[in-house]
Amino acid sequence: MTRTVAVTGAAGVVGGKLVTALAGCDEVAKVIAIDLRRGAVEGVTWRIGDVRDPLLSKRLAGVDVVVHLAVDWSLEHDPLARSEVNVRGTQTVVTAAAAAGVSHVVLVTSASVYGARPDNPVPLLEDAALQAQPDGIVADLLEIERLAQDARRVHRGLSVTVVRPGALVGEGVDTLVTRHFAAPRLLCIRDTHPHWQFCHVDDLASALQHVALGRADTAGAHPDVVTVACEGWLEQGEVEQICGRRRIEVPAALAFATAERLHRLGVTPAPASELTLVVHPWVVDSHTLRESGWRPAYDNTSALQAVLEQVSGEHAIAGRRLGRRDAAVAGASAAGATAAVLGAAALVLRARRARGH
Repeated sequence: MTRTVAVTGAAGVVGGKLVTALAGCDEVAKVIAIDLRRGAVEGVTWRIGDVRDPLLSKRLAGVDVVVHLAVDWSLEHDPLARSEVNVRGTQTVVTAAAAAGVSHVVLVTSASVYGARPDNPVPLLEDAALQAQPDGIVADLLEIERLAQDARRVHRGLSVTVVRPGALVGEGVDTLVTRHFAAPRLLCIRDTHPHWQFCHVDDLASALQHVALGRADTAGAHPDVVTVACEGWLEQGEVEQICGRRRIEVPAALAFATAERLHRLGVTPAPASELTLVVHPWVVDSHTLRESGWRPAYDNTSALQAVLEQVSGEHAIAGRRLGRRDAAVAGASAAGATAAVLGAAALVLRARRARGH
């Protein structure tokens, strides 16, 4: 069976990898690549446009499967503008797909929607409750999850699969997790036990191909939810050994209160709730993919090494990138400024002085 597959956000990192793989697949008759700009991949049909365009359904005529990757993950963009792209864009894609007679839509959120909690089972099952706090980018992802549920109820002829990757790493990925490893010391909240699990963008692209081609189907039906990540996890001590970096322990109350204050002052890009992603476990088991024969190319060690190569030469504290001089001061101080979260307090004071407060 051959099918026509459309990929939104096709000029992005994951989108480019996916359309390249699909273009070379015998099971695919045609690949339609949709983005605001033309990408470098040849052998596919490029259609330039915005996924929020109400006329998107015309671009999806004759399409069997849509993989929606036109999602803004930037830590730096205005939250309202980012939500406009993420939520309204997803809603338009789903509605347009149903109107065009598309049979299967694949959406991508994150395993972070489960919430990083100290009492999470390790690993989380794919049907576990979504308990993340609706803050920052996670609020957009939870809304996308709601749109998927609504679409299954409203559009009876449309199957919707939500793919939830673990902490993404690799080329072009810039998140609170990747910036965590650009800090001069590894933040560790006292009396917590982090479990580190990653998902390389290459593995995400191959998993999306697997799902789009129906290889993850069970009894002829597309799955509602698929998680994707490296197998297993790393303990904090293993991470420190691989990084060759020491930890800095701070009390939870102090760390979260400081992180929240820094975010309110505009110093750090993410709300304090997202600090849980580097504190508590949110490990997934990728059950559906594993049972259907898919395997990741990366393990957690090689994925972490990819992060370290990517952030080499960069400096960040509490999720904010620093200049080399700031990083040197934060890394050399023997008092509270050496802690990743507390060290950003120096930036707060500098910013407030500059504003005359």
